[in-house]
Amino acid sequence: MLSTYTYPKFAYRRPAELDRAGKGDRHPVVVVGAGPIGLAAAIDLAMQGQRVLLLDDDDTVSVGSRGLCYAKRALEILDRIGCGDAVVDKGVTWNVGRTFFGRDEVFRFNLQPEAEHHRPGMVNLQQYYLEEFLVRRAEQLPNLELRWKHKVTGVTPQGDGARLQVETADGTYALEADWLIVADGARSPIRRMLGLDIEGKVFQDRFLIADVVMKADFPAERWFWFDPPFHPGQSVLLHREADNVWRIDFQLGWDADPEEEKKPERVIPRIRAMLGPEREFELEWVSVYTFQCRRMQRFRHGRVLFVGDAAHQVSPFGARGANSGIQDTDNLVWKLLLVMRGLAPEALLDSYSDERVAAADENLMNSTRSTDFITPKSQVSRDFRNAVLTLAREHGFARGLVNSGRLSVPSHLSDSALNTPDGDAFAGTMAPGAPLADAPVRAEGNEGWLLQHTGDAFMLLLFAQKPADVDAAMLAALRALADAPIPVQTKLVVREDAPAPAGCRVLVDTKGLAAERLDARPGTAYLLRPDQHVTARWRRLDAAAVRAAVARATCNA
Repeated sequence: MLSTYTYPKFAYRRPAELDRAGKGDRHPVVVVGAGPIGLAAAIDLAMQGQRVLLLDDDDTVSVGSRGLCYAKRALEILDRIGCGDAVVDKGVTWNVGRTFFGRDEVFRFNLQPEAEHHRPGMVNLQQYYLEEFLVRRAEQLPNLELRWKHKVTGVTPQGDGARLQVETADGTYALEADWLIVADGARSPIRRMLGLDIEGKVFQDRFLIADVVMKADFPAERWFWFDPPFHPGQSVLLHREADNVWRIDFQLGWDADPEEEKKPERVIPRIRAMLGPEREFELEWVSVYTFQCRRMQRFRHGRVLFVGDAAHQVSPFGARGANSGIQDTDNLVWKLLLVMRGLAPEALLDSYSDERVAAADENLMNSTRSTDFITPKSQVSRDFRNAVLTLAREHGFARGLVNSGRLSVPSHLSDSALNTPDGDAFAGTMAPGAPLADAPVRAEGNEGWLLQHTGDAFMLLLFAQKPADVDAAMLAALRALADAPIPVQTKLVVREDAPAPAGCRVLVDTKGLAAERLDARPGTAYLLRPDQHVTARWRRLDAAAVRAAVARATCNA
């Protein structure tokens, strides 16, 4: 039990399959695991009209705060599926991180040095809140069925889907799925049932998580200490959470006994040494963890698709776990929908694995480097680490080497085979594969943000000085793109707010930042995938080039 949170209990319902003899029901999509990643996948599918069944072996949200930091890109995806406001409103927003060596600050970073973005660099929120918000969103969608206390005990892949055995309090039943999305966590029983590989490195160190309730005037920043006086020879991390809860991570060393270290008589003295004898606090939740950097070789196995921790695991330094998993579902769902609707070949789903394996490898590399810096494995490594920290007090060149966890960043799918390479010269970072940069815009008199007007479909952003600059030939080409089997929606991004031609939707680039960030001038066109990643761009509209880029992005070329 927590003093700051009351766990919801979700109702178990007896499945109708137990009352019917013979073959179990067949479902177009089954998702296993109602953590943040499984819920995000199921919600995204259901929002776009797809019937989906979500199974979970529990009847509440995660125990303890667990995942904590949600990065800007994850927040933007949560916006798209209808949960972003709840997370930001309840969570603790922060952009600044500070690193200390002993008592001295040696490094500071700002996750969002550029103004005029809708979402901050990071929001801290206990995972149980995120899951509850996602469950409430899921319950609003009539074509999403949630089944609590339904444990999958067997999976048999088939050429056209998978057969599942599901255990409940009332008995075991079978069902079939055209497509199975596996989001059952790092230990993934389904991955083990199927005998699938997961390879990587387990780090020989242990960390204590202590969530404490206290009123403190510390700023909403990430503080990380190497060799602090209150925990000499080790590292400590401090984060603020919602409800006056503070997360403290203490490095313990590999020889620490996890069960002993979780006892209050061991935890409380550590916290008092850190906070001082006068600070009042209550111990809320305690856990001891080790961490690992591992992934499956492939995330797609026929019609069984792995997402989140079931597919890849990283150390918690850098907040790359849930943030990466949310990006997995963002990448997967639009591709799966096109395949299910007969608009793309199944080969498109291989690109899910290719793109997200590449993203996982980047996360694993950064996470491994962070962990090696935080927990040196030899005296030589420790001496180097301490020399860097000492130099960083006075010398700027050394501060770039300080690594207390490279924070989660959005995946730039620069090497994706789905991208159409540039044929024109552009400046900046919005190359094919990049997630779209946000900017303030106005639509139909309402102030808002560029990302709020994209997503869920292929979209062409066509830049012009004013709507009237789009001539009849261009309008005809845009209407043809909208009527194609895989439709392309168009938004005119203009500087002058004026009446738009019939059938055109206009976004007014109120501060010119959309054009600046995309290096766009009148006539520039950007093609976005349904997950808001740039897939092609041109200096002038060419409808044939747009059709070819859509074909390439959907493996129809």
